[in-house]
Amino acid sequence: MMEENTQRGDSLGTIARPSSLRIGGSYKSTLSGRSGPRGSPSFRRVHSGRTPRKEGRAGGGLLQLFRSSRLVYWLLLITLWAYLGFYVQSRWAHGDNGDNVVGFGNSPTDDKSVSVHDETRHLIANESSLSNKTEAIVSPAEKGHAVLTSKAALSRHSGPTRKNRRPARKLQGKVRSKPKPKPAVVEEDDLEQQELNIPSENSTYGLIVGPFHSLEDRILDWSPEKRSGTCDRKGDFARLVWSRRFVLIFHELSMTGAPLSMMELATELLSCGATVSAVVLSKKGGLMPELTRRRIKVLEDKADFSFKTAMKADLVIAGSAVCASWIDQYMEHFPAGGSQVVWWIMENRKEYFDRAKPVLNRVKMVLFLSEVQSNQWLTWCKEESIRLRYAPTVIPLSVNDELSFVAGIPCSLNTPTSSPERMMEKKKLLRETVRKEMGLTDADMLLISLSSINPGKGQLLLLESVVMVMEEESRQEVLKVKLAAAAGNKKENSTARGVDSRSSFTSGSRSQSRGSSKKSSKKLRKKQHPRLSTIANEGSRTSDSTIRRRALSVNVGKHKQVLKMLIGSVGSKSNKVHYVEEMLNFTSHHLNLSSSLLWTLATTRVASLYSAADAYIINSQGMGETFGRVTIEAMAFGLPVLGTDAGGTKEIVRHNETGLLHPPGHPGVEQLAQNIQYFLRNPSERARMGIQGRKVVEEMYLKRQMYRKFALLLSRCMR
Repeated sequence: MMEENTQRGDSLGTIARPSSLRIGGSYKSTLSGRSGPRGSPSFRRVHSGRTPRKEGRAGGGLLQLFRSSRLVYWLLLITLWAYLGFYVQSRWAHGDNGDNVVGFGNSPTDDKSVSVHDETRHLIANESSLSNKTEAIVSPAEKGHAVLTSKAALSRHSGPTRKNRRPARKLQGKVRSKPKPKPAVVEEDDLEQQELNIPSENSTYGLIVGPFHSLEDRILDWSPEKRSGTCDRKGDFARLVWSRRFVLIFHELSMTGAPLSMMELATELLSCGATVSAVVLSKKGGLMPELTRRRIKVLEDKADFSFKTAMKADLVIAGSAVCASWIDQYMEHFPAGGSQVVWWIMENRKEYFDRAKPVLNRVKMVLFLSEVQSNQWLTWCKEESIRLRYAPTVIPLSVNDELSFVAGIPCSLNTPTSSPERMMEKKKLLRETVRKEMGLTDADMLLISLSSINPGKGQLLLLESVVMVMEEESRQEVLKVKLAAAAGNKKENSTARGVDSRSSFTSGSRSQSRGSSKKSSKKLRKKQHPRLSTIANEGSRTSDSTIRRRALSVNVGKHKQVLKMLIGSVGSKSNKVHYVEEMLNFTSHHLNLSSSLLWTLATTRVASLYSAADAYIINSQGMGETFGRVTIEAMAFGLPVLGTDAGGTKEIVRHNETGLLHPPGHPGVEQLAQNIQYFLRNPSERARMGIQGRKVVEEMYLKRQMYRKFALLLSRCMR
């Protein structure tokens, strides 16, 4: 029996293990560690459970493998070490803080203080790019008056330098517990400075209105996080850029088409899971706070460090012909770097081509905004015997999600509570509120032009056309009053003449023939005609001054209610000061113009201005606009466009369908005045063209169409 139990324990392993205590036996074999002979029962009892116990443990085989084989252990350790090194190197290459690379950085509260500190530093660090003048427009929102700031106020808030960076970290607790007040110069994030001031309230130049940021936020019920847009995760663009590294080259940070387009491209890349670094060649402008808000990392070094970062990137996208110098230096450091550069050229003038031609044939791909621009640059390349590596691609700009959302066009920002139909209602309320703030009525027609103020945009010629319209309307009103007065006098004289003719007819001889009565009536008319003309002339002479005063008073009242012209981008760094002075001088010589002229500051938030407007004017001169980003934005809000028949504008605007075109230069001043007058007198035509323009935008110029073309480009460049 003892042997059978022992054998059963051997077969069952650890489950049926008999006790080592023998009945009536000795404890020596079990307690002393000694055992009997190999074939004895005591030996079999002691060693019976070893092998089954080892097989029954979970994971025991893998553990024994590691213990027995040091080679596997060292291979695993080397793999983990290599992965950690690659991770640290990639994070360091992208400019992350060395203290936080491996995750042993500050706490979440410290991250908030660092972000606040970095944001303040970014906002104030642009002192070198600001104007050296002591006076600048800051915000007319404070009681409608301009705020004057000095350079000394900026120096008190200068950011930490590289030498005192460590003491600055020690002061982060103070920043968190007692935040510093923002200086007045950056009260509005997207405000720019300019050397020449336009008074906020005056009787010579017009009235400065806006900004309407708080009003827009309150009516639309927005939060800043929603303004960056969301990515279409199912699209080809998101699939191609996911986990890729891109370097975007900004030539400046002004609120013009090229920097704004590059900023929105960077935002879309980030939202689709890409890593984006921005190289800014000139910090001229006011987009740095907006880049900070959108979490777009700006490399402080635009030389060697930017070259190394670009070399590690999957693709480099340069956003202007001005970037030619950076591209040239980059390829000097890395001769093979041109194979990863995509050049998105957004200018269409010969001087920009002369800048870009040394490196045009060395980059991977060249992009243009319109067919007109592409054909023009290819013509210049043919004249200079420049052969591009690949055929250029045309990718027009699009209306971003923020403006599409406010305009009531379906986009990625729509939610069940903010459907396109709901946003149309909010846009209508926004229009009524903003127009009320501007002092407009429902009968007013507001024309807007939001381009930077320089000769190429033709604002001075636009003012000449507006003056011609006002003078023509004034003449029409005077003529109407004169005709009404002459008609009243004629009616009174015809009544008196009828009484005289009837009395003479009854007192005359009834036996006179019909022929003689006709002759006498003709003679009477001949005699009375000078009398009537004299009465009319006397009446016109006596009431001429009264009629003129009446007409002018009616004209002034009507122009306050009918025609308003708003010119934007006051304070933009792209403005030409001498051209602004010419405009102000012209306005001072036409005092009636100030009653119809409005100004607004340069801003990236233009939804409220588009909502309040009735038509948009783009009066670009020379070769016209390269594309005209503001044109499609205005059309998205249902505005008809008055534009020059040149450049990209004539590709976008369809004459007599989505707007009216006029020739550039002085020959177009009179035609533009006629087009403005046509819109004044035909509100139904304005509405019809606005509806057609909105349909064109929905078919061709939304974000999904633009990034579908970008996806095809990226698939070719990163093949």
